[in-house]
Amino acid sequence: MGFRFLLGICALFSSTSFNTQSAERKPPNIVWIVSEDNSKHYMKLFDDNGTETPNIAALAEHGILFDHAFSNAPVCSVARSTIISGYYAPRTGTQYHRRAEYVPMPDSLRMFPAYLRNAGYYTVNNSKEDYNFTKGDDVWDVSSKKGSWKDRKKGQPFFYIHNIGTTHESSVQFSETDMEAHPTRTKENSFKVQPNHPDTELFRYTNAYYRDRIIDMDKQVGEVVEALKADGLLENTFIFYYGDHGGVLPGSKGYVYETGLHVPMVVRVPEKYKDLVDKKMGSRAKRFVSFVDLAPTVLDLAGIKIPEQMDGRPFLGNNIDLRALRNDNVTYGYADRFDEKYDFVRSVRKGKYKYIRSFQPFNVDALMNNYRYRQSAYREWKTLYREGKLNETQSAFFKPRSSEMLFDVENDPYETKNLARDPEMRTTVKKMHDLLHTWIKGMPDLSLYPEFYLVEKALDDPVKFGKEHKKEINGYIDTADLMLMDFGTVKNQIRSRLKSNDPWQRYWALIVCSSFDQIAKSLVPMAREIAKKDPETINRVRAAEFLGLIMVADPAPVMLSALYGTDSPTKALLILNCMASLGSVGTPYIFDIATEKINQKVRDDEMVRWRLEYLFKGNHK
Repeated sequence: MGFRFLLGICALFSSTSFNTQSAERKPPNIVWIVSEDNSKHYMKLFDDNGTETPNIAALAEHGILFDHAFSNAPVCSVARSTIISGYYAPRTGTQYHRRAEYVPMPDSLRMFPAYLRNAGYYTVNNSKEDYNFTKGDDVWDVSSKKGSWKDRKKGQPFFYIHNIGTTHESSVQFSETDMEAHPTRTKENSFKVQPNHPDTELFRYTNAYYRDRIIDMDKQVGEVVEALKADGLLENTFIFYYGDHGGVLPGSKGYVYETGLHVPMVVRVPEKYKDLVDKKMGSRAKRFVSFVDLAPTVLDLAGIKIPEQMDGRPFLGNNIDLRALRNDNVTYGYADRFDEKYDFVRSVRKGKYKYIRSFQPFNVDALMNNYRYRQSAYREWKTLYREGKLNETQSAFFKPRSSEMLFDVENDPYETKNLARDPEMRTTVKKMHDLLHTWIKGMPDLSLYPEFYLVEKALDDPVKFGKEHKKEINGYIDTADLMLMDFGTVKNQIRSRLKSNDPWQRYWALIVCSSFDQIAKSLVPMAREIAKKDPETINRVRAAEFLGLIMVADPAPVMLSALYGTDSPTKALLILNCMASLGSVGTPYIFDIATEKINQKVRDDEMVRWRLEYLFKGNHK
């Protein structure tokens, strides 16, 4: 009996349990072992500068190692929302880490384990979820720390996720006292400190301490594999190991650099199912795979029809498109709000080139993020910058970015040499820009609207909202792209957008002004008028931001008035972010915030409290 025929038999049970007597081969079990906050850079299996992980290496010996596996987002909730849906997050309104609200699954789609469960699989999650979607009741048989494949019915195939938190960011939030009390097993001279980090005792200790956690995590991976082996399940089970996004050393988690997106991934392939992969056991796959591809891959391995709505495509299974996988080595990344820190960055990597588009380049990477700066290494990095003790590469984290960045990540793995302005790279920059923007417009990307507006207008059905407003969104992208051109050439276009009846055209025109900085000084009169009279409060704030950045007007009165006048926590957070951002680039303004004037609903928001705490301390100066 041919396997294609078997898949047809499996499909018959899409709404009932499997009839194990009706096919020669049962659908495989599928296990995911997921470690938190690991980029590929710290494992010798993937990088010479990494540490040994023998248990993960053993999985690779019986399967495939993916040299180019990528999270689409450098933070948990957004990455996991992408995985569970098979959809790009900026299309579904799930691109913000910590969500303002849960959003429904798009286009009548279900979280992918529901399709497995409906087809007879026992679905178990042990135990982190962290989705920005509203979860249906049909997703898991069990989702808890006690979840196990052992509780399924006899002969029932299972899908099991085992989450390992040992390497989570919180593991490196230690004090100097902890350093003295806990020497590392990893020798601090056994690796190189990446070139954009200062080579200090603290950075070396943090690096070594993190590698110790990776060694511990690898042992836990081995324990799960041994448990499967003890139950006689190895030869019926695909085992995926991957990191849930990039690592936790400064400038990694929360950033679309390779250390935030490029993850380790290995898949152990059972002998009887090796016809479902196109590689020999023990081989390395060079093709690109992304988290958006995981859902369709699992469904295809299980013989379940992949919903047409999904953005991803399978990289293992019976329906893989080998030609596309080999020729289309592309992955996309996105970074928006991380807790209280707003940003808007998109990236595309194709082959060895990585293109990063910063839509608000005046937001420095080092902009305060409460959870990040609980790590001593972040605080030391900032102190060394203030004291003038960093070189140019190490200082870049604290300075405004270029709107466009291009890196050759094979020769510059830590993205320290921006090639975007190299005359010889113009053609490559244009191709990468067009590739990224075709993707952004195709979704379309909802982040072209401020988050608070999406909360008010779009979250009942974000995908539908995007489809209905695609023309407008694409127009905002075209306006944002004016910052990439010569100011003299586009000045009149910016003027026109500043006069637009569409408030979000004005919004993006103001951001373009801020991106040009002093070059756009001729537009100050228009910005002053908008700061006084614009009917959309956030546009007054953005106009004040531009005037403040170029040091022609104190933005505090406009921004404080807007803050006191809103009952929206997400709008207040954006306003506070503008205040913090101005301080981060060295402007002298004082924001004398009267807490009692802030709406109670706004004051009660945790993210708002974090940003207020930072501003009150004056650390932004």
